[in-house]
Amino acid sequence: MSDPWLTIIGIGEDGLAGLSEASRKALAKAETVFGGERHLTLADVGGRGRPWPAPFDANVVLSCRGRPTAVLASGDPFWHGAGAGLAEKLDAGEWIAHSAPSTFSLAAARLGWRVESVVCLGLHAAPFERLVPHLAQGARIICLVRDGKAAGDLAKWLSDHGWGASAFRTLTALGGPREAIAEHRADSFTGDLAGNLVAVALEARGAPGIPRSSGLADDLFVHDGQITKRPVRALALSALAPRSGELLWDIGAGSGSISVEWALCGGTAMAIEAREDRVANIHRNAAAFGLAHRISVVAGRVPEALAALQAPHAVFIGGGLDHAVFEAVWSRITPGTRLVVHGVTLETEALLGELHQRHGGELMRIEIAYAGPLGRYRSWEAARPVVQWSTVR
Repeated sequence: MSDPWLTIIGIGEDGLAGLSEASRKALAKAETVFGGERHLTLADVGGRGRPWPAPFDANVVLSCRGRPTAVLASGDPFWHGAGAGLAEKLDAGEWIAHSAPSTFSLAAARLGWRVESVVCLGLHAAPFERLVPHLAQGARIICLVRDGKAAGDLAKWLSDHGWGASAFRTLTALGGPREAIAEHRADSFTGDLAGNLVAVALEARGAPGIPRSSGLADDLFVHDGQITKRPVRALALSALAPRSGELLWDIGAGSGSISVEWALCGGTAMAIEAREDRVANIHRNAAAFGLAHRISVVAGRVPEALAALQAPHAVFIGGGLDHAVFEAVWSRITPGTRLVVHGVTLETEALLGELHQRHGGELMRIEIAYAGPLGRYRSWEAARPVVQWSTVR
């Protein structure tokens, strides 16, 4: 289409004055203009304006297909805005976009921060736990929050989680005549701000944050003892070799610790677990690490639980391997998929030896001992040996 019917327009607090000529022409031509109440007021579109439905539904825009239509969004519509959600439903020639500076860019410009060094998060409808992977001493984070009350809730969450000493700046109505910036500590912020365009800029101070190496401490996870222990988990993740954007099947997930560490590397995981109590633990761990959007929990057993799953880039089987489970997994994964299996029983060890001989890869026996008391002295207490088989399909 040489003349797109939809124009996606980023608008700032300076309203029409801050729009490009192309944006103003598209607005003037549009029969219908969608946006938030604030956007529609800033653009002064009168009776042509249609507020977004709650909850947000992009299909209302598609109902205008073929007619001149505009969508208004804050700043850059493709950075935590409505732009990408609309573009995904359209052909390339149906739309054009005119972006304005994002709230993130405006906030960084006011504070003198390098945007490329700042973590930028949209927390309008996401849990504050999304911050967990990013919180570290001195980390700079800009968050978009729903309103002034949400800013107060965020300050309390930070204080409750050991980050109350963080610098907590609130930035409202950036780029317009009502712009206001105030600096607080998270644990002393008490005010509810007026208005609904609120960004919070953090300089994190407080707890140490999550280490970036594989093998997080076991006590960071909720578990019933069914957890791949820290040093063994580090070896498993090394063999799984996680990469950003890849999908893991974590079979017999237990606490979900492997899935959590995989997702912290930027991937997504399907945690497959048969026991309901352990399924609940996986959900709790995913939420606590701010990874519920990256970890899907599948309650069930192999092979039934695998039937509708997307093909993975890697598979971890933490226990319960037998011939039937292996064949169910092997028959469903594609060439190039990485497979890592742990076994602790003699029967599983024998099976892994057979599979190694048949399919190659690396077979490793992991034996770890910990220092413990022995009367007035100390001695080594051996943990149960783990056999690890890793291969590529």
